Amino acid sequence: MSVKANATPLPDRVKVRRALLSVSDKTGLADFAKGLAGLGVELISTGGTAKAIAALGLAVRDVSDITGFPEIMDGRVKTLHPAVHGGLLGIRDDAAHAAAMQEHDITGIDLLVVNLYPFEETRASGASPETIVENIDIGGPAMIRAGAKNHGYVTVVVDPADYAEVLETLKANGGETGIALRRQLAGRAYARTAAYDAAVAGWFAETLGESAPKRLSIAGELAESLRYGENPHQTAGFYRTGEARPGVATARQLQGKALSYNNINDTDAAFELVGEFDPARTAAVAIIKHANPCGVAEGPDLISAYHAALACDPVSAFGGIVALNRRLDAASAEEIVKVFTEVIIAPEAEEEAIAIISAKKNLRLLLTGGLPDPRAPGRFIKSVAGGLLVQSRDNGVVDDLELNVVTKRAPNETELADLRFAFRVAKHVKSNTIVYAKNGATVGIGAGQMSRVDSARIAARKAEDAAEAAGADTPATIGSVVASDAFFPFADGLLSAVEAGATAVIQPGGSMRDDEVIAAADAHGIAMVMTGMRHFRH
Repeated sequence: MSVKANATPLPDRVKVRRALLSVSDKTGLADFAKGLAGLGVELISTGGTAKAIAALGLAVRDVSDITGFPEIMDGRVKTLHPAVHGGLLGIRDDAAHAAAMQEHDITGIDLLVVNLYPFEETRASGASPETIVENIDIGGPAMIRAGAKNHGYVTVVVDPADYAEVLETLKANGGETGIALRRQLAGRAYARTAAYDAAVAGWFAETLGESAPKRLSIAGELAESLRYGENPHQTAGFYRTGEARPGVATARQLQGKALSYNNINDTDAAFELVGEFDPARTAAVAIIKHANPCGVAEGPDLISAYHAALACDPVSAFGGIVALNRRLDAASAEEIVKVFTEVIIAPEAEEEAIAIISAKKNLRLLLTGGLPDPRAPGRFIKSVAGGLLVQSRDNGVVDDLELNVVTKRAPNETELADLRFAFRVAKHVKSNTIVYAKNGATVGIGAGQMSRVDSARIAARKAEDAAEAAGADTPATIGSVVASDAFFPFADGLLSAVEAGATAVIQPGGSMRDDEVIAAADAHGIAMVMTGMRHFRH
């Protein structure tokens, strides 16, 4: 099918004489409608929007007066009519279009104001499938796309946040809009319908159990334009997807300067880690630097957990992110602010703690209202050249795994508790990962090395440095346990842990040389358990 190209040049200024308003979100509608009426714009509307405008004492025509056809099928059919779409799509300066509009008594619509049925909100509320389907808007997206296509003549507004700009433009320009604004609003309109369709398609994929649908749509709403990305020469923006998961995207920032790209990335890593610890069972603190933990601990209260986490690597903690799994109290706040910290994130905070932190004007404090569920399903997306890698969130939890003792010696209860703790932390450390832990706290972390034995050695060296800084005679790895995010391909990594003083090991298993690694553990009297679950984090 061939499509006729429109050679008619687009006008710069277009007078807005007639506006069609049909909105689910009535925010700002009263002032906008009054402003339009004050400029002499004829108002046309539908259903509840028409009633809201009429209640303001303004003259408004129901869309059925324009179409000559009533709303039917519970409002499913009301704007899907040539009188509406012809008024939106007609090219005013095209002779054939103008003749068709005159022949069929179609008057142009110069301003379209539409926001869509609240599909995303309805889906997030846990409504029934029937209710969710009824909140899939049909007429709204159709009108938006029609008006945006014909932006040479039609101004399309899909967000109440744009009402003021449009009204100010009309007032300043004798009731006219310019092509630059209309083109910008058209782009926003298509972005909105694309995001809406992505939400609908995502819901269908979810209900059908399609982990890898044939076509994947991803949408986000700009939360903030960032000063730059990971480095100053990179541009960046922070987008919200609408996922209700507590975290940096949903948090309230009480104070401090704007978050950077790296702050957001690191804060997300910190809060996801601390979410592994049930606050009803124990207080927990995670200190993150460059998306890797440099100290994690649990304890009877936050201040105890913070001191233990800080002791793991006090040098790296400088300029880090501190995540808490409980309400931030004043005593803990007093200790945290003694070390230069970029961000503190917690579910809640006491007023006294907030006041203490407010003295550090650049320190960001984020409150989330809850913790992320480590077991909840989700999606992780990474871009590669020419494509996207998509996988489910790593929601494996060590407490749900059966630990298989593979050595002659089984771990005692203290070792077993620390093994679970260490494996919980290892899940959130860049691979290859080695985590030493003792008494519910990390004492050495080796992250992101190409060789697992190097990670073991680095973690031990960090423990030695921490012991020296604390004036201790021996590193805390003596008598510790060790976790590995993946199997030991050779016994050398295990032997490095033994050399550091570890007495028990937790690892997934699955190596061709598991027997060799187990034999090495038995030879040194080490207890070892295997989880059967790997936690690579690249």
